Parts: sequence; structure tokens; C-alpha cells
Amino acid sequence: MSAGQNETSKPRLLVLIGPTAIGKTRMSLEIAKAWNAEIISGDSMQVYKGMDIGTAKIREEEREGIPHHLIDICEPDYPFSVAEFQERCGELIRDITARGKLPFIVGGTGLYVESVAYGYEFPDSGSDEAYREEQLQYAAEYGAEALHEKLRAVDPESAQRLHPNDQRRVIRALEVHHLTGMTLSAQLAGQKKTSPYELCIIGLSMERQALYDRINKRVDAMIEEGLVEEVRRLLGSGVSGDCVAMQGLGYKEIALFLKQQLPLEDAVELLKRDTRRFAKRQLSWFRRMHDIVWVESSENFHKNLLLIHAIIAGKFRVDLEYPTNQSF
Repeated sequence: MSAGQNETSKPRLLVLIGPTAIGKTRMSLEIAKAWNAEIISGDSMQVYKGMDIGTAKIREEEREGIPHHLIDICEPDYPFSVAEFQERCGELIRDITARGKLPFIVGGTGLYVESVAYGYEFPDSGSDEAYREEQLQYAAEYGAEALHEKLRAVDPESAQRLHPNDQRRVIRALEVHHLTGMTLSAQLAGQKKTSPYELCIIGLSMERQALYDRINKRVDAMIEEGLVEEVRRLLGSGVSGDCVAMQGLGYKEIALFLKQQLPLEDAVELLKRDTRRFAKRQLSWFRRMHDIVWVESSENFHKNLLLIHAIIAGKFRVDLEYPTNQSF
């Protein structure tokens, strides 16, 4: 199948979203092979080099020849932003389309994906370094939760989306309100919901307890694969535990163990709890998005895949023909 070109003025864009651990990676490979697609990671953490196990990054040998983009593009101490993601994605989409292939975003960072799908505009509201420093000092004195509560008081929607440990983004949300008098969530809600693309967004969902079971098993597998050693190596190489990347799931919890602030067993349980809460926040964000066709992910992988193929074919108005190397 090929869906890289169309007769309309808009380029096609395929998107697969869903909460962490639901099975996007395996599904995306089969979709990409069938639809002549190149995958763009829509995960805000997979951009960082050396952060592989904790981000569930697909290994080179597992990609089955499918090009993957926006993986391993910056160092862990680089403050990668949604605006930069959007810019890089736009360039990739134009390039992939020009080569007659289908751009295919796969990931779970809702704001990142939505910013590309609908061409969000990010106004430069400026900065106030003194204000930022004041908030950093407040967090140092009273703790990350107290800073997060400050955000909850003025912008509860952003507070729900952002983890208390994500201090850079929490402070930025506070700063936007401080500078403009308008909340970040209100700015996002005011964005246009028309897409510059011929858009097909597919969302994977799953019964909550089944998803939580998958999350718990994934965390156990990450520990077995060497997550503790990965975090130890990052910290030992000079990566600050306070940088944005190290506030990601898996890294901040294991860092607590390595700093002897928690026993390993407690750190693992904390990671499982934080990941379940993150998945809940992801689903809350996705449920507010437009244009998603939801697929209930079951144990019958090939049934799910057939359904997704049919959805894509219907959305892009192409004949549903499967290549001979595909078995169902």
C-alpha cells in the first residue's frame, strides 16, 4: 500500500497515539511497512541520547528497516521544547512527502503531537529571568510539590498535565501567566483546530486495569534490562539530576535510589505508580483531542491491525490492498 501522495493540496499525515505501554511500537512497525511510511517519534523523551531503557526506545536492530526520526538527536542536558519539535517535524513531513512516502508520527506526548497536527502557533511571550530564579528558589526551599501547587492555583489544567518534578515546564507555565495574565492552558485551548494536513489520527485504548498490568510488567522488564545501570551511567557522566531529561519517568525515581534516598524496591513501586498516573494524564489529554478514531486494543493483534488498515484506507480514500509479504 502507498499513501505518501494524494490529489489534494494538503500532504497526508498519519498519527498513532496511546498511553505508555499499550503497544504502539509493535503496531507502528506493521503499519509503516504496509503503508510505505517513515516513523517520526512523538515522544518528548526519546530525543535524548543515552536514555534508552527508561524511554522504551526502539533499538536499531528492531526497526526492521523502517526509518525512524527524532530519536537520539540531543544530549540529556539540552532543553528540548515543543516549539522545536514542531519545527523539526514540519521539515521532516515535507521531506518524507517529497520522497513519495507517508509521514507517520507515533508517540504519547499529547501536546507535541497536537502542536504538529494542527499547526499551533507559539507566541513569544518573552521571559523574566528574575521571576524564574525566584520560582527556583521557592522550589528549593519549599519543595517541588509546593511550586506545583502555585501553578494549580492559577492554571489547574496545566498543573494536571505537568508532573511536579518537571520544574522547567511548571515554572514556564507560571511565567506565561505572570507575563501575559493569561494561562498557558487558555492559550492552548484558543489554538485553531484545523489541520494543515490530510490527517488520520488513530488512538489505542485499553481497559484500565489491563493497561496498569502492562505498565507494571514493563517497569519490571526495564529493571531487568538494566535501568539502574543506565541512570547510574548518566549521573556518573556528569548529567545533572536537575535537568529536564532526568526528571523523566524512570530516571527521577531510580535516581532517588542511587542517592540512597529510597530502597530499590520502593523506588520501583514509585515508578510503577508514577507511570500509571502518567498514563491516566495521557488519556485525559487524548480524550480532549479532535479527530481521533479509537481502537480498543485487544490480545488479537492481527485483528486490531486489520481494523487500523481499514481506518487508514477509508480516511485517505485509497484501495485496501495488502502486500504479499504480509500475513494475517
